Amino acid sequence: MNATKLFQPLPRSFPVKSAALCASLVALLLASAVISSAQPDYQLHATPVSAAPADPAIAAALTQISDARIRKTIETLVGFGTRNSLSSMETDLPPGQGVKAAADWLFSQFEAISKDCNNCLEVKRDTFIADPKSGEGGQWAKRVPRPTEMTNVYAVLRGANPTQTPAAAKRMYLVTGHYDTRNTDVLDDHGAAPGANDDSSGVAVSLECARVLSKLKLPASLVFVAVVGEEQGLLGSAHLAHLARTEGWQLEGVLNNDIVGGNTTPGDTLQRKDTVRVFSESYPAAATPEQLQKIRALGQVDDSPSRELARAMADAARTYTRRNDFAPFLVSRPDRYLRGGDHTSFNKEGFAAVRLTEWREDFNHQHQNVRVENGTQFGDLLQFVDFAYVQKVAALNAATLATLAASPGIPTDVKIDARQLENGTTLTWNAPAGAPKDFHYELLWRETTAPDWQFSQPVQATSGPVSITVPVSKDNVIFGVRTVDPAGHRSLVATP
Repeated sequence: MNATKLFQPLPRSFPVKSAALCASLVALLLASAVISSAQPDYQLHATPVSAAPADPAIAAALTQISDARIRKTIETLVGFGTRNSLSSMETDLPPGQGVKAAADWLFSQFEAISKDCNNCLEVKRDTFIADPKSGEGGQWAKRVPRPTEMTNVYAVLRGANPTQTPAAAKRMYLVTGHYDTRNTDVLDDHGAAPGANDDSSGVAVSLECARVLSKLKLPASLVFVAVVGEEQGLLGSAHLAHLARTEGWQLEGVLNNDIVGGNTTPGDTLQRKDTVRVFSESYPAAATPEQLQKIRALGQVDDSPSRELARAMADAARTYTRRNDFAPFLVSRPDRYLRGGDHTSFNKEGFAAVRLTEWREDFNHQHQNVRVENGTQFGDLLQFVDFAYVQKVAALNAATLATLAASPGIPTDVKIDARQLENGTTLTWNAPAGAPKDFHYELLWRETTAPDWQFSQPVQATSGPVSITVPVSKDNVIFGVRTVDPAGHRSLVATP
């Protein structure tokens, strides 16, 4: 509003009461203008968060992700007839059918990828017996009526970047999908259970990530996985997550792809091909009562390590996949209603883990016998998978994995000094183990109700602990810290 016009003389005929009212309104408008022009402290001392620069090597790797290869992977997996985990104990299946044949094929695929990168992958089987009488079963015992052999198949790409110390290679990021399937009867280990979308699509993502990222020299290690036993109660992922914990894997993030085929049911006009849902827990599943009390007291229910992993996917998308009109849709809950996924197994062991799932599922094509009823096709068939969509999901996974693996690592011991009443904020933290010499930090903050980081301030790295005071009230924002290397690779965010 133009202040000059506000102060034009009033007409002589203007009523006195109206003139007084007008003057009051003018005063209120001017006061509001003064208030709105004053920026809050958290905007005065920061730069808005923007997309990181693209790494040419990562960008080139993403272009190698092939929808044709994805189609071939899914077609081959569907060709095993059933991949019900219980079929591993059956001896009367046709040759080349069943979950064991699928495991052998997946192992051979990882070996072929390794051969193409001069044996850069450690290809492994994680075989165990799921025994309903072991006392560990609980609800899943109803889905495993007898001792059953199960095998996870995975490949490890060890960190091998000479610019960082060997300690960097101990950091690990993992991508997975489950290769087992089911039809209407979870105990039916002979009937057709093609599982084209649930979850051949997720396994195809894991294989494509292995193929294109194995050509890169990344500081941290990557693990590419196909787990079994998901439909029997997350058995394969539970076993692998426990193995990772007992063997001391420094596992900083797990991406679980389950039902990422971009369902193409004819007539479904509500499916979205420009996004994939990313689910993440709020309160960490492995948090102690004392840790939960601190989370509630600090208002950090929206800042679990899994939630920061989801935000890292959004950050990677801003750099690499939004140019193709594809970005994640972050969902602030652990999973969909009435459903579960393999990321939960890693959450329970204390690891950051998220689940990726297409925008709109068609439940006629999940956990159904293949049949036609009243003109409706049931069954998880190849014809309902959009291979170009799976390619975009794979690119998002690969971009996130490569960015985090190339980063200097997550800052440690991040703390806020809350011993005094003051309007500024003092934070301290330490460098991650194995960080390179040439990197810096970003101090981040956002409004307490904002879903993602909004503001940043660069902070120079030092040889020892970092301490910084900023003129921003800790009562009004959430703070976080991440590392950034000269090429712009950003780590996961650590919150105080």
